[in-house]
Amino acid sequence: MKLKNVFQWMWLWPPFLGSSISIKEMNKDLTRIVVQMKRRPWSQNYVGTQYGGSLFSMTDPFYMLMLIEHLGKQYIVWDKAGAIRYKKPAKDTVYATFELAKEKIAEIKKFADENPKYEPTFLVEIKDDEGNVIAEVDRLIYVKRKDKIKKPS
Repeated sequence: MKLKNVFQWMWLWPPFLGSSISIKEMNKDLTRIVVQMKRRPWSQNYVGTQYGGSLFSMTDPFYMLMLIEHLGKQYIVWDKAGAIRYKKPAKDTVYATFELAKEKIAEIKKFADENPKYEPTFLVEIKDDEGNVIAEVDRLIYVKRKDKIKKPS
């Protein structure tokens, strides 16, 4: 999987590098990825906790990239929208786990094949070392078959 190489170097992407965001775990078939964000002086806010924008950023590309890899080139996949709900201050390293069951991939593919588009939402929990939920993030993903794009006449 060529995307696996992208993930291995993703920590160098400026939004991740500046916020100390990196991939902690990734399985071979790209159905599970764990991302971490370490607390650093440059990644905290005025009151000394993890910056909220960085918490949101750590959830940004993963479901989109995982689906691009699993659905293939005949589909358009975009990270369309996101919403975050902060639950408690993040005072140390935090983690986000992205899991994509084979059944969910099949459901998305089937729905996108039978409809003009599909927009599944994924809930991502950002947790601290003790498993406390720091924030919840909803990621709305846009999926459409390329052959269902209307061409201008």
